[in-house]
Amino acid sequence: MPSFLHNYNTNNNRMNQTKYIFVTGGVTSSLGKGIIAASLAKLLQGRGYRTTIQKFDPYINVDPGTLNPYEHGECYVTDDGAETDLDLGHYERFLNVPTSQANNVTTGRVYLSVIEKERRGEFLGKTVQVVPHITNEIKDRMQLLGKSGDYDIVITEIGGTVGDIESLPYIESVRQLVWELGENNGIVIHLTLVPYLAAAGELKTKPTQHSVKTLMESGIKADILVCRTEHELSDELRNKLALFCNVKREAVIQSIDASTIYEVPNLMLEEGLDVVALKKLDLPKKAAPDLKNWNTFLRRLKNPKHTVNIGLIGKYVEMQDCYKSILEAFIHAGASNETKVNVISIHSEHINSDNVAEKLGPLDGVLVAPGFGERGIEGKIEAVRYARENNIPFFGICLGMQMSVIEYSRNILGYAEANSTEMNEKTKHPVVNLMEEQKTITDKGGTMRLGAWKCDIKPNSLAHKIYGQKTISERHRHRYEYNNTYKDELQKAGLIASGVNPDTGLVEIVELENHPFFIGVQYHPEYKSTVANPHPIFVNFVAAAVIAHKK
Repeated sequence: MPSFLHNYNTNNNRMNQTKYIFVTGGVTSSLGKGIIAASLAKLLQGRGYRTTIQKFDPYINVDPGTLNPYEHGECYVTDDGAETDLDLGHYERFLNVPTSQANNVTTGRVYLSVIEKERRGEFLGKTVQVVPHITNEIKDRMQLLGKSGDYDIVITEIGGTVGDIESLPYIESVRQLVWELGENNGIVIHLTLVPYLAAAGELKTKPTQHSVKTLMESGIKADILVCRTEHELSDELRNKLALFCNVKREAVIQSIDASTIYEVPNLMLEEGLDVVALKKLDLPKKAAPDLKNWNTFLRRLKNPKHTVNIGLIGKYVEMQDCYKSILEAFIHAGASNETKVNVISIHSEHINSDNVAEKLGPLDGVLVAPGFGERGIEGKIEAVRYARENNIPFFGICLGMQMSVIEYSRNILGYAEANSTEMNEKTKHPVVNLMEEQKTITDKGGTMRLGAWKCDIKPNSLAHKIYGQKTISERHRHRYEYNNTYKDELQKAGLIASGVNPDTGLVEIVELENHPFFIGVQYHPEYKSTVANPHPIFVNFVAAAVIAHKK
């Protein structure tokens, strides 16, 4: 073959073959692998590469849908109805690209798939083992998005910490896949911790050295080392890490603590993480990342002209990750309004008629959050009543919307026993009821109303003003619905059904006409809020809170 033709074919294959980046973590959990993965993806996307991120979680649950929020934070839902890890929310917020079922895989899902194949006789009488059957299943799923032809680069975040027993099949799968993909087609980024010992007054590299050694014992060499640190890494420390961790000096990347996760892409750009990754993958740098809009958002976030206090009334407020998407949506909406949003978490169990004025009176807005079960319900209802009667901007999401329907039915229609059948199966007035198709379901996992559903919006309503369109699509996660038996009665009394699912006729949005801002939605708008596209309900809610604060 002529040399010029060989070079052409080599370069053509280099540009057409999907490249893979694997992100592992060491020393401790919660170092921010998802944020590093999302930041790198943002930079690669900014250079013109079609990039996606996926998360492989080592727990045996098939998905996080049945997990208590205190166990694993919020359950994030995609358009196609997948209940996924909350890191997928970060991926979407950074990249402004929807994820799917394929972007999140758990050990439970892997083993379930392999066992189902074994039951169907697909292994031809072979003894089913972790290697090769489980690892082959993992590798197939790792390459699923890459083989779609939609992406140039696929970043895979491996959950857990290197050395964990439950992570071993994933680490082995990465080892095999990097070898199978060939040189320059798959690389490993290892995120680790360089702790500062105050007593010694210095940063220590030994934990990182041990973590890299553990990774190498599994047959994987880290190509890039990202070091979480509270203090700047000196040149001496970087050289030491490069030498003892067997990476090039340019591949020792500092990830210093930032005031907001949205600064991390710029920090990684300064460190050259994207340039090193592209070099390792034998890909051209192309143009510098286009972060103009991103930095406009950051500038507005850091230089607010207003400040508002919004109460988040929830049942899981002790752990911030339980309402992660809501908190991030407030950041997006705050920047859009050039407003600092102070979110004040208030446990609904601690609210009653005697103290509600004290707790909610100083607030500029009230959001009643999603949730399940009876605990804290009366406090949520009391919060809705106070916001409604005192003209405080109100926003109810999912269960929060249902509480607004119950509150109105009790205090305006006079149905003192109005309730949801989730809380009281024998209530005389089930204004919120179990969906008909849910009544025969016994399995809990993946059986709720999930994913994107359409909603037709009533003209000249608050919802129409917010969205500016007649039909929208939003993501759902619930079993109980507004009971249409009470629809006419509630509307005549002033609680308007301004959004209805065109296929089921079920009410998706309720609002009050004679109120500064009062809206409840059955879906989860927080899931679709991104840096590039802040969700319009959150944007308008914060704007209403700014007006309320000025009065």
